[in-house]
Amino acid sequence: MLRLELDSRRATRKLGAALASLLEVGDVVWLEGALGAGKTFFTRGLFRALGVPEEVPVTSPTFALLHEHEGRVPLAHLDLYRLSSVDELVELGLFEVMERSVTVIEWGARFREGIGARGVALTLSRRAGEERGRDAVIEGLDPRGEALVARLRDAWPRSPAARGEG
Repeated sequence: MLRLELDSRRATRKLGAALASLLEVGDVVWLEGALGAGKTFFTRGLFRALGVPEEVPVTSPTFALLHEHEGRVPLAHLDLYRLSSVDELVELGLFEVMERSVTVIEWGARFREGIGARGVALTLSRRAGEERGRDAVIEGLDPRGEALVARLRDAWPRSPAARGEG
């Protein structure tokens, strides 16, 4: 497990970029956090670092359920808030999307067991009394996820966000 203090939206995006440098097709990032916790800022940083151009909007797929983007690898951004069963995921073909993409899933914790808990889980929370400060907790859910967290831990102190740059 890795715990980080993020002092700005920029730092949240930089965390996404730092993790992006480690991800491969088939990897899954499970995002949790209250509304306004920074999930979309994180995803934007991750997707930009993976080659999605600035002019392409990266927004939460709350009503669409899925936004797909092309970067250096295929990218999928899922929001499972409105779904109630794993069967719905199967009907929508989301398992196939996950296999061919780097996938970010918002509001998916209740589906982890049914989908197969793999990758990393990132929980973002606002710090009490702070507008921009966030706490991040990153956990590996399987051996690959644990390796990603270890590599992120090694990379983060040297990253521009951790040094207050960029």
